[in-house]
Amino acid sequence: MTADGGGGEVRESRRDEAMSQVDSWDTQIRVRYAETDRMGLLHHANYAVYFEAGRTELLRARGESYREIEDAGFFLVIVDLECKFRQPARYDDLLTLKTSVARVTHVKIVHEYKLMRDGVLLAEGRTTLACVDREGKPQALPEKLR
Repeated sequence: MTADGGGGEVRESRRDEAMSQVDSWDTQIRVRYAETDRMGLLHHANYAVYFEAGRTELLRARGESYREIEDAGFFLVIVDLECKFRQPARYDDLLTLKTSVARVTHVKIVHEYKLMRDGVLLAEGRTTLACVDREGKPQALPEKLR
């Protein structure tokens, strides 16, 4: 309890509960020169890298980290990846990646992504991650991810 009458622990648990319920997150990404092709456009392979950054930041916003999950013996592997390109991103563009949880099953998590520049949709994607153990065998997601 805190010296002001004890509300501190309750506020902290409410904050933790609210964090665990975060199901979407916006990540700002600046396109670096090394991520572009000879035309100055974001190379298509980097969209998957950006999606991973979005998932990592969403998890962090929920008060978790991939490191902690993996240290506990749960590994999330990509079993499906989709990306639809609408307009190109260019070197030095400041992008916003909206990452959201679309669906969670006993073993899988589906994320959706919208990559925007100044409110214009550049690409949208979807990934499915499956939870496996250290030997690569499917296992149930940890409770904190369901």
